[in-house]
Amino acid sequence: MSTLRRSKSIAFILSALLWAQSVSAGDLLVEGGRIFTGLTDSLQPNAGILVRNGRIVAIGSVAETEDIERLQLADDDTILPGLIDLHAHYKIYIDGRRRDETVANPVIYLANGITTTFTAGELNPYDMLELKQAINRGDRIGPRLLTTGPYFGPTNPKWSKDDTTEDVYAQVDKWAALGVDGFKAKRVTAAQMQALIERAHAHGLTVTAHLDSGFNDTINPADAVRMGIDRIEHFHGGALLPPERSAYDSFKELNPNDPRLNDVFDLFIEHGVSYSATVSTYGQVANSDDDTLDICCDQYRYLTPYTRRMTEQAVMDEAFLHTFNAIYERKKIVVKRFYDRGGTIVLGSDRQLWEGTVPGFAVHTELRVLSEAGIPNADVLRIATINGARAIGFGDRLGTIEVGKLADFFVVKGDPLDDITRTREVHTVVRNGDVYDSGQLLESVVGKLGPENADGWPDYSEDYRD
Repeated sequence: MSTLRRSKSIAFILSALLWAQSVSAGDLLVEGGRIFTGLTDSLQPNAGILVRNGRIVAIGSVAETEDIERLQLADDDTILPGLIDLHAHYKIYIDGRRRDETVANPVIYLANGITTTFTAGELNPYDMLELKQAINRGDRIGPRLLTTGPYFGPTNPKWSKDDTTEDVYAQVDKWAALGVDGFKAKRVTAAQMQALIERAHAHGLTVTAHLDSGFNDTINPADAVRMGIDRIEHFHGGALLPPERSAYDSFKELNPNDPRLNDVFDLFIEHGVSYSATVSTYGQVANSDDDTLDICCDQYRYLTPYTRRMTEQAVMDEAFLHTFNAIYERKKIVVKRFYDRGGTIVLGSDRQLWEGTVPGFAVHTELRVLSEAGIPNADVLRIATINGARAIGFGDRLGTIEVGKLADFFVVKGDPLDDITRTREVHTVVRNGDVYDSGQLLESVVGKLGPENADGWPDYSEDYRD
């Protein structure tokens, strides 16, 4: 154990034993069970978490009072910091039709212990801004929603490869003024990427990107790292993904143990760039036989009858599935090597309704895959919490259970340090101090995810209006 972790562990134990804090009206006291704060590698007995005005004000014993809301936990309950999904799509994509879904998805995310989501590119950015504002007002239920506005790249029907630096600046300025929390690029030019990074940073916002290899006028992730990007999705890039062919074609034949990968790993580490691996997405899309990808429950029960029919009838291209399965097998090895090298990994589920799972549930599959890749469970949980908080500049308010931080945590049955799949056993979620019953949240959206009929697919390009 490092000196830092040892000192924080001692501080935690002392506070639990010695600190008696007075309470005030409207306070919440969470008692019993065990707690994983994220500051140590072990569970501690929970002597009490006192929440006031949405923040944690004490961890330890609390003076007796009747004027307080109490949440009493069982001995086998474990409290975990709220999960932070930095590649959390809200969209549906079925048989060539697509839209962002803002009714059921936010509730399902929250019910799964995910208290913060970064949308990583939106199809209907004005709808997502309205959802964010409604959640912030308390009019809607959902996680802390960090929006990105429209994609920078061809997924945005208003984007052009001819867009100038001034065009990029104008779009960044517009969406920053509207209140987005960061940006996502996908298949932009090098000049546009550089302009996006520069202007976003001028607004104090981060940039992430899904990039290729340099093939067909794309950008290799290693080049984006040198430009100053904050995070990279999916592929590290580097010399083993040459510009002569796509990243997908190279990665499916990559030797994941090639020592030359260390060069690009070290580049990420040197520049402080986080990596969103999204490992399980590739296996789930490919319908891998790997038992790490088992589906935890009947997720289709949340779909409208029309959406369920459409989803069950969708057919995937066989060559596409083969490519994704090959990538999945290699990614499990690559992500563990990056971890061992000292790289920073953040949680990204990258799941949308089209390949067998509903967004929200997929986070727990990603955690299981990272664990079975060989990453210790305590660090898997940190990947899903404090690593993500720091990557978006929220490390001072989210990601661990500490005095002074926002009261974002959830409660599961069992010990996730022993069995990471216990993160699925969510029964209670606390976000900003508000307490939710996970089962009741899920029951409230049964049959409500997706359009009711064929008229429910708007022309999403209209939502990119100027």
